[in-house]
Amino acid sequence: MKINKLYRLFTLASLMLFCFCNVAIAQTEGVEVTATVVDEQGNPISGVDVYSPNGGKASSDVNGQFKIKLNDDQSVVIQKKGYESVIVEMSDLLGNITMEKSLFLASEDDEIKMGVATKDRRNIIGAVSSINTQDRLTYDNTQFVRNYINGLMLGVRGSDNVRGIGDAVFVIDGVIGRDPNILNMEEVEQITVLKDANSIALYGSQGRNGVIVINTKRGKANKKEINVNIRSGISTPISLPNYLGSVPYMQLFNEARINDGLDAFYDSALIQEFRTSSNSYKYPDLDLYSTEYVQPFVSSTNVLTEFSGGNDKNQYYVNVGWTRNEDWVNINDDINAGTNRFNVRGNLDFKINDWISSSLDGIAIISTDKSSRANLLSAATTLRPNTYSPFLPIDLIDTSDPTVAGQLQAANTFNGMLLGSTQQFGADAPIALAIAGGYRNTVFRSTQFNNTINFDLDKITKGLSAKTYVSFDFYDSYNLSINNQFKTYEPTWEGDRITSLGVFGEDIKDQTENVSTNGFISRFGLYGLINYETTFAKNHSLNTTLLGFYNSQRQNDVIQTDVDAHLGFQMTYDYKKKLFFDFTGTYTNSIKLPEGNRGGLSPTSGIAYIISEEPFLKNSKFIDYLKLKASGGIIKSDQGIDGYYLYDVNYSSGNNINWADGNSNRRQNITQGENLDLTFEERIDLNIGLETYLMNSMWLEFNYFKSELDKQVGFLNDQYPSFYDNFRPYNNFDKNLYTGFEIGMNFNKSYEDFSISLGANVLYSQTERAKRSEVFAEDYLQTQGREISTIFGLVDQGFYAEADFDTDGNLNAGLPEPQFGNVQPGDIKYQDQNGDDMIDNDDRIAIGQASSPWTYGVNLNLKYKRFNFFVLATGQTGAEGNKLNNSFNEYYSVDGNDKYSEVVLGRWTPATASTATYPRLSSQTNQNNFRTSTFWLYDNSYLNINRAQLTYEFQEAFCNQLGIEDFSINLSGTNLFEIGENKDIRQLRIGTTPLSRVYTLGLRMSF
Repeated sequence: MKINKLYRLFTLASLMLFCFCNVAIAQTEGVEVTATVVDEQGNPISGVDVYSPNGGKASSDVNGQFKIKLNDDQSVVIQKKGYESVIVEMSDLLGNITMEKSLFLASEDDEIKMGVATKDRRNIIGAVSSINTQDRLTYDNTQFVRNYINGLMLGVRGSDNVRGIGDAVFVIDGVIGRDPNILNMEEVEQITVLKDANSIALYGSQGRNGVIVINTKRGKANKKEINVNIRSGISTPISLPNYLGSVPYMQLFNEARINDGLDAFYDSALIQEFRTSSNSYKYPDLDLYSTEYVQPFVSSTNVLTEFSGGNDKNQYYVNVGWTRNEDWVNINDDINAGTNRFNVRGNLDFKINDWISSSLDGIAIISTDKSSRANLLSAATTLRPNTYSPFLPIDLIDTSDPTVAGQLQAANTFNGMLLGSTQQFGADAPIALAIAGGYRNTVFRSTQFNNTINFDLDKITKGLSAKTYVSFDFYDSYNLSINNQFKTYEPTWEGDRITSLGVFGEDIKDQTENVSTNGFISRFGLYGLINYETTFAKNHSLNTTLLGFYNSQRQNDVIQTDVDAHLGFQMTYDYKKKLFFDFTGTYTNSIKLPEGNRGGLSPTSGIAYIISEEPFLKNSKFIDYLKLKASGGIIKSDQGIDGYYLYDVNYSSGNNINWADGNSNRRQNITQGENLDLTFEERIDLNIGLETYLMNSMWLEFNYFKSELDKQVGFLNDQYPSFYDNFRPYNNFDKNLYTGFEIGMNFNKSYEDFSISLGANVLYSQTERAKRSEVFAEDYLQTQGREISTIFGLVDQGFYAEADFDTDGNLNAGLPEPQFGNVQPGDIKYQDQNGDDMIDNDDRIAIGQASSPWTYGVNLNLKYKRFNFFVLATGQTGAEGNKLNNSFNEYYSVDGNDKYSEVVLGRWTPATASTATYPRLSSQTNQNNFRTSTFWLYDNSYLNINRAQLTYEFQEAFCNQLGIEDFSINLSGTNLFEIGENKDIRQLRIGTTPLSRVYTLGLRMSF
């Protein structure tokens, strides 16, 4: 279906929903009711919002009075920040309505939805950070959930690594293990990070690395809203690879061969023709990263609409969205290359009777990624510039030969050109494949359903409740393709004319769209919980939860389905809402472990004390709130156990054994031994922290943490002789240690028409391989006691000089002998660490670490009258990158027949020996130069301006003229600026979509 048809369908659906909701919220005639809102002391409260079921809204004046129209038997919702909301029937709207003031951090706005439990921020003991998006989306309008987490969430490195321990599990609307990439930020209400053992315990084995909880929006009683968010932008590449053209490539390749003692490959006369000839078809200079193939910018469009509302019995929320992104490579207009994404979400909450309520959520997403069959960005890393001309002009073909004339008459042409190729590529020339080969369309579909039933069991025992939760997710992906066959041509040139054509392939249009599957995943989840909450002796409260969780997942070609089942129990006690004790225990089941070891108890506990409630701080003008907390525990998990039946003996069929009488038997090999004592890995955790609110403007949070990942499964290398390797069993032995701290700060202050909001967070996480079973020839090769991401490599000492060799080309006596092949002047020289006069792998030492111990984020929002300016910056320091990383696709490690990038211009030659930044060129595989060493490491520290947005919110009078409630316009940019010594390396993407800078214009409207 063409994109304009899809867009029209989307627009029509949105208009239908818009009209439906406008009809639904249309004001009807009713009775005007007047009432007064007061506090517990009888003082009037101004600025109270009052909502009616038919969409009406009112606010109380300085005397606490409000007027609103209601129909018979309707109720109103009365709300104000800092007070407990109330629902009042029309018949009760007489005289004064009393609102109770909430405790600090215990109002509705302070509810933290932790997936399987909901608590007030005040009552939380563990290390939990949370952010509500409702007030932020106007001035920080990014639509990517992971971008929202990065830099804003305390304790998270990047978008999902909690405290450096590992990738957290995502919990979306109570469902464990869902993918946040299918969400848009417009449908997200709250993001919460659970970091310590006490807060993650109820998630059992899956919570080992931390939990990130995402809750989507839900309808609110008597609050009918229609929101529209339209964004359109362009992306420009920040950095593109710079490969050398034909002439410098041929010159340097000749130099490389001469360095290897070989003859030059390209004749100097040919190189001169490439340099001076105006015939670029005969002497091509192909650059697949030029604007001829990669667009200088691409556009994107995003349209989202929201509809929500309801009454005190039923509430709904609907989110409908469409996103379109152009492809960077779009040389075939017929393909309409790019991505399209459509999403529909419906969240419904309803009451069945006075003691049963339920919710039903449904999500459907379909996305397509259409492109040509050739990946030109990948081909650009290997296709040398002088290989061939992708196009052959018809007017340069000599048709005096009848054979050539016949070929040309039967040929398909493209803009007056034939598709060029060579004997090497034949009919698979990448550019010809991109233009004439048809298309590939990858379709991804996601369907999710979840249902909750809540039981209020007060009739049995006051404070008793129960909940069931059932979810079903289905994901599948498949490819649709048209696989055309096509002819390509290899020219024979005489002068500047083509006198003959070599022909490859046939021109055959594919008449059928081909379908191939990429697989599917279906997941069924179920949990139930019973909760009991009570207060006794006035000041003592108890909250207990019993939970059972079951998960089943099916995947193509995967046998195992039932995984991650557990039982959980949590009991929290508080005294006067200022002293809190918590115990949580989870009994985890694992089918990865042997019978008898498949169950394990994970106990955790915590304590918190709101010291600011004590008399000596109660009336402090500096400290408004201060809570001290500590927690610890053990989480037993099988998430780090990579595979099943690791406790059992593994057999495999080996080679045949032939006997003298002519018979043979197949040999049976053993790859691992038996260990029926294999058990859970353990996370042993300690967290000590504080939270404080100062001078009614600054929030501070600090946590010190120490986590051990003990009993990790692996082989014991120092317990068995080398000939016993095949019989070694897996054991619980390795241990990692994570220590550090996190500091978060938010400052908010208003000065008449100006307000400032400043947030910052810092995470320091130092890791250590606390225990390892290792055998190395040299002590300095031991990894135990070192940082987990330690990089081991050789220490470079510059380049070998001509003076390091005798007249026969041999290394001078006294210099260590490299064991990685013969070396020459210009090769990298390494330090002999153990003094054995050889350079080999035993000379590797710790030369850096790949993971940064320091990460931080800073966000600033300045508001002046109707203008908002928001900026977010993130950074890290203390880590090294490696230019030999596979993601660079040999951009830096050039040898053999590799394509040459700009980095080789700094190569070593006798003339540049004192200034060279790159080793000598070689046309052979060079085993010496491209080994992990200090030569190839770079400082990976940076400070990046992730995004900035300028927003203008139109005045209420203007909005009223347009018939809308709120209207704002914004201009935003992402990846705007980076400070870093090696930002040019960091920002480079080789063989894939370039890192881009995005500028977006957006409109937001509420009805």
